[in-house]
Amino acid sequence: MDMKATQKKMSLKDRYRHLTRGLDWETTYQPMDVVFPYDKYEGIKVHDWDKWEDPFRLTMDAYWKYQAEKERKLYAILDSFNQSNGHLNVTDARYINAIKIFFTAVPQVEYMAHRGFSIAGRQFRGVGPRVACQMQAIDEIRHAQTQIHTASNYNKYYNGINAFVHQYPRMWYQSVGKSFIDDAITGGPFEWMVAIGFSFEYVLTNLVFVPFVSGAAYNGDVGTMTFGFSAQSDEARHMTLGLECIKFMLEQDPDNLPIVQGWIDKWTWRGTRFLSLIGAMMDYMLPKRVMSWREAWDIYFEQNGGALFRDLARYGIKVPDCVAQAAEAKEHVSHQLWAALYQWNFGTMFHTWIPSPEELDWLSAKYPDTFDKYYRPRWEMWAQMEKEGKRYVNAGGLGANCQVCQFPMIFTEPGDPTKLCHRQTVYKKEKYHFCSDHCQHIFENEPEKYIQSWLPVNQMLQGNMGGGGLEEFFKWVHLRPGIDNMGFEGSEDQRNFAQWRGMATTNS
Repeated sequence: MDMKATQKKMSLKDRYRHLTRGLDWETTYQPMDVVFPYDKYEGIKVHDWDKWEDPFRLTMDAYWKYQAEKERKLYAILDSFNQSNGHLNVTDARYINAIKIFFTAVPQVEYMAHRGFSIAGRQFRGVGPRVACQMQAIDEIRHAQTQIHTASNYNKYYNGINAFVHQYPRMWYQSVGKSFIDDAITGGPFEWMVAIGFSFEYVLTNLVFVPFVSGAAYNGDVGTMTFGFSAQSDEARHMTLGLECIKFMLEQDPDNLPIVQGWIDKWTWRGTRFLSLIGAMMDYMLPKRVMSWREAWDIYFEQNGGALFRDLARYGIKVPDCVAQAAEAKEHVSHQLWAALYQWNFGTMFHTWIPSPEELDWLSAKYPDTFDKYYRPRWEMWAQMEKEGKRYVNAGGLGANCQVCQFPMIFTEPGDPTKLCHRQTVYKKEKYHFCSDHCQHIFENEPEKYIQSWLPVNQMLQGNMGGGGLEEFFKWVHLRPGIDNMGFEGSEDQRNFAQWRGMATTNS
């Protein structure tokens, strides 16, 4: 009897080819340009979508198996952390305020990234990037969910996290991250891929998920550490997608180069401004520090990012002009931002504090050329004011927002850390303000987009944030003054943490 030949098992490469080529077709009922109207209007020219290659060649069955295994491990650790009151094992209750900033800002950005990749996947007529965007969209909503689940344990015990969804579009400092992701998602599909897939995921994401999440591990926060490392394994694939998109565009047509270069310039600057928040958290909010923001920038941007730009030089890509200013600003942004959060702490949902003498010494050692000269005197003066019962609060000096990045005007002139940087331009007889030359340039390239910016300070002064005063603002944003914010010393969070940890470690 003849034996029936068994069909040869397809290789991973063959399965990926069937997935990303066999699902494609040319439309007949409607022209392709009508079905996919957005992947040409940015000016990007694509001659052969089949040239798109995903180095991961990930198929859906492999994706679900891989992610399911990670979910099982992640939630097993989260459950163990919660059941064993792991929140009492962190180094200091001050650390929890860093987590408050992270968990009230990042999940919403992750969710918008999920929406953005879903939109971009629908807009590409090539099936390869469509499949890649679909997988990353699922990754992003998974990240938002795991971050919220991790935060839920802290929300049981500490103030300031309970209204994060309500506060996200209303809180003044939250507008920085919100404006970043809203700016990206309202671009075209290729700009979205450069903004998120390349400039943020490839160039900048390691500054979030490596040093800061390592800080969570150093400070005993097993839950945050676990979700961070679980997400970082996805980021490797996301980085590859962003780089593939850059190379795909540059190899398709030489006319794409100036468009791509402009996007890289814009989004590298927007990303570095956004990540200033991480710098303040690393330098000031971690009781046990892994490294300084300056050291993290040296490793994860200048060394790793520099190697990337050297690789892209063969396509004609140049290092963005903003990198020189960012390299200088690494000495200053964390100190300037923490000072801003301290003086405007009444309008946030976390506590702030003045660094201890030992922490000031650590900052002096990490920033030997700048900290003692520019920043230590300020903290020592404010510490003395606190001892005298005169904590510095800048309630009458709300800083104007930059029209592009939406930070208050807190950053200094390149080359002069003693002078605030302020730029302005007039467009259609209206005056607009910026925190840097680069933000001004971004505005002037697309003014009609940025005149629509919703700026918190402007809205407050116009009475659009609950009314015309701070009391109305507090009610509108669901903020409890003195409970959710202001000084950490003597706060309810500090008292509760000390009491609960005492009960857990001593005999009653």
